[in-house]
Amino acid sequence: MNQALRLGAVLLAVVLSGCGSSTGDRAASGAGIGAGAGALGSTITGGSTIGGAVIGGAAGAAAGAATDEDDVDLGEPLWD
Repeated sequence: MNQALRLGAVLLAVVLSGCGSSTGDRAASGAGIGAGAGALGSTITGGSTIGGAVIGGAAGAAAGAATDEDDVDLGEPLWD
């Protein structure tokens, strides 16, 4: 169960990391989404909330930076 939630959080970060039109936008939005998902997943499973946020944020940022604008396009970021 613990690994399933972590895998789900990483997959969620990958799917949603496409927010934004530049690599920086996608990395930033992926980091935020990943940190939130990682913190939530770790808290639910009894792990370290901060550790989950750090790992999720890093995974989300990496996924966002690795994607191209055409891979996943969810529109303009909120801060534009």
